[in-house]
Amino acid sequence: MRIFSKLAILLWRIWFYLLVLIPIIVLLPFLLLFTASEQYYKQFFMLARWWALFILYGMGCYPEIKRLQVPQEDTSYMFVANHTSMLDIMLMLAVIKNPFVFVGKKELAKIPLFGFFYKRTCILVDRNNIKSRKLVYDSAQRRLKQGNSICIFPEGGVPDDLNLVLDSFKDGAFRLAIEHQIAVVPLVFYDNKKRFPYSFFKGKPGKLRAEILPFFSTQGLKTEEKTVLKQQVREAILNKLTADKA
Repeated sequence: MRIFSKLAILLWRIWFYLLVLIPIIVLLPFLLLFTASEQYYKQFFMLARWWALFILYGMGCYPEIKRLQVPQEDTSYMFVANHTSMLDIMLMLAVIKNPFVFVGKKELAKIPLFGFFYKRTCILVDRNNIKSRKLVYDSAQRRLKQGNSICIFPEGGVPDDLNLVLDSFKDGAFRLAIEHQIAVVPLVFYDNKKRFPYSFFKGKPGKLRAEILPFFSTQGLKTEEKTVLKQQVREAILNKLTADKA
């Protein structure tokens, strides 16, 4: 029975990668057009949201969203969330309607076809390279000035310990938010690790609960206060995750 269960999960995961690629192939001309220049980013973002929903529902994973505060149109924010699964990218796109730009690790750019558009639309970071981190900061500033929001998973990647509820946060998202005086919007993803973990023979379809927590204002804050802000946001997310496990 375990063999059949593992085979079913394997086929389901292969289906995930097909769902990732099929819309990219079908929409290739539009994607090439909308990624040719940053001025078309909002059009690309609309396609990206449809792509994300196509994947989630195609996997049998349906979002269930709770909003304690709602992001306003034509307002830039810093979106942050816990990071446990490849579904985090899709769920973030499904939950947030404000056009935002991901800051993500450069390794994903190596994925065939997906990586081509990933590096044309996201801000890539090499966390082992100080110069790369500076370029990320400059790129994020430019995209914010264009009226976009920024999305960063502040843990800096998925924790190696899959039993860890929430890893420590990096400073970057909070420094940017303070310097641009934009609110930090914490999101909690409750089920992504259970539905589609990085452990290859685990996972199953089902609901994906996401919750937008009350925003953290940065009005009047100074850069040196980023550590306090970071800890406050982390505590808000951690409290929700811990309460859900109780």
